Amino acid sequence: MSESGRMIDFTPSPELYPFESKWFESSVGKVHYIDEGSGRPILFLHGNPTWSFLYRGIVSRLKGQFRCVAIDYPGFGLSVHPDGYGYTAKEHAGIVGELVDHLELQDMIVMGQDWGGPIGTSVAIERKDRVSGMVIGNSWAWKMNRMMTRVFSPLMTSPPIQWAILNRNFFVERLIPAGLTRKLSKEEMDHYRGVQPDRAARKGVAEFPRELIAAGPWLQEIEAGLPALGDKPLLLVWGMKDFAFSPKAFIPKWKSYFKDSVLVKLPKARHFIQEDAPEEIAKAIAERFG
Repeated sequence: MSESGRMIDFTPSPELYPFESKWFESSVGKVHYIDEGSGRPILFLHGNPTWSFLYRGIVSRLKGQFRCVAIDYPGFGLSVHPDGYGYTAKEHAGIVGELVDHLELQDMIVMGQDWGGPIGTSVAIERKDRVSGMVIGNSWAWKMNRMMTRVFSPLMTSPPIQWAILNRNFFVERLIPAGLTRKLSKEEMDHYRGVQPDRAARKGVAEFPRELIAAGPWLQEIEAGLPALGDKPLLLVWGMKDFAFSPKAFIPKWKSYFKDSVLVKLPKARHFIQEDAPEEIAKAIAERFG
């Protein structure tokens, strides 16, 4: 794997993102993360088309009580866009695992939403002795056979939609607003736009929809490993207005794998729960794991 690659020239607002940027030399190049506060570590993992900026409201509320670590996958946020990288979920999980090992995180809580669910679950299964709890919001960790996935994945990987993702930043401009109850300010939206300034920077975003089906074998491996986490406490924080991850379809399956699960419903939140309900999520995490 070549370690060369492009870095994005974007400086987050110190008001909106009041954290110190840190860098880890991963096997594919420089990966960006934040590491705020002290106490039991929480690893925050984003999905598509977001980055660690998504967790700013939660990290700001929890860093007085926990050590909050949030990473940007390669090709997302401020991390390198590596040459020769496939932007698969399995590759992302490998890079997250490298950071966890580098930071020597112990007794950690792993939180994942959207693609952060399977990525975080994979990392947790491989390091189960170092995990003390899981937080999952509007996500999954198994092969998806739902009709919606079988329609959504081919549609989003069709030439016209791929063109829109790469040339018009379709996922940021359309799917983020559609996945929210509240309206983001222009400056907030610019933090999602700014890290994907052009076609070349959007390869990772364009790849994730294909992975919904292509990553099936890897997702089956994760599901097979889920019982290894069954004794860990699970907190489900669920946006009840999410059209993609309906509570009825996903919550019972998560609960079936964990002996000790708590569900906190976010009645007004859609898909991007960290933007819609940061206060409620932070409170739920503090009550469950504080």
